[in-house]
Amino acid sequence: MNEYSEECLEIFLRKQGQLFDEPVAETLEEAESFLEDCMAVVVNSIQEVQEYFEESGMDVSGLSYEELEEMAEVFSLGGGIYLIVEA
Repeated sequence: MNEYSEECLEIFLRKQGQLFDEPVAETLEEAESFLEDCMAVVVNSIQEVQEYFEESGMDVSGLSYEELEEMAEVFSLGGGIYLIVEA
């Protein structure tokens, strides 16, 4: 089970509209429960974002790092750290 930092949860709450039409969480506890349920992952670089999608079977070979960062499933946490949420 992943542990999500408070900062990660706050960013997800603020930016969840980039992936979902309606809020899926309103509190930190709800956000953590939602992220655990959908097995969201935190990775330490945009290269790891690319590797994650490749390992999941998605063809991202033609995408630039900037395009990967713009994907709705990818939430930048700052400092080159990313949260990946597959709904």
